[in-house]
Amino acid sequence: MVTQVRTSVEDRIGTVLLDGPDRMNAISVETTDQLLLALEELGNSPDVGVIVITGSGRAFSAGGDVKIMHDMTSMTYENYLHIMQPTQRLPGLIRSLPRVVIAQLNGVAAGAGLAIAAACDMRIAGTSARFTTAFGKVGFSGDCGISWTLTRLVGTAKAREMMLLGEMLGAEEALELGLINKLVADDALEADTRAIAARIANGPVVAYQYMKANLLAAETEPLQAVVNLEAMHQTRAFMTDDHREAIAAFAEKRAPCFAGR
Repeated sequence: MVTQVRTSVEDRIGTVLLDGPDRMNAISVETTDQLLLALEELGNSPDVGVIVITGSGRAFSAGGDVKIMHDMTSMTYENYLHIMQPTQRLPGLIRSLPRVVIAQLNGVAAGAGLAIAAACDMRIAGTSARFTTAFGKVGFSGDCGISWTLTRLVGTAKAREMMLLGEMLGAEEALELGLINKLVADDALEADTRAIAARIANGPVVAYQYMKANLLAAETEPLQAVVNLEAMHQTRAFMTDDHREAIAAFAEKRAPCFAGR
């Protein structure tokens, strides 16, 4: 069974559900195509203020579908490189979307599943969540941007250890390493994630969009380039209704009511 990617929107929170629980939401080429389409649609919808990615059943995603890999072993270098193109696009899309993307980690995140979570802006995990790179176990070197994102989340030494040894990490250790942002009880995971998502979805979404772009640039660009980008984005935020509302609310000693524009 090919993992289904299902989407829904409620209260400006767009949810992307990896829905193949019988295969622990294993990821195929078709799944990646569906995920790209879902993220592009939600990320550019005026009705969506934040995106949450999660999995059904007991896993976020166990990574690439090993059963399908068996059928691909006779592919040529050129053919395999071609089918890798959607996977190459995915982390860059998540990080460049104009909406904040949150990973709601309800169980195992392995291989490409971990890579997808690592590309998100925030990661909230339940206590039963577990994490592993897993690539070495199937003779792979890693894809979906994991070498880049993992290094920046946990540092060079730990990223190398995680990639080379592929050991399973528990949720507590993942929190200590900075791999995840928040750890909550399993039965509170959905409610706590939605509470955080709602804060973002009902906040100054345009400012968050440019805040996200600034932070992405800060990971690769020199200081002056980032300062220049901040100036342009701050000027854009200055022109929003949300900024004017925030200033008025401050003067009137009340909470602002943002409209996302």
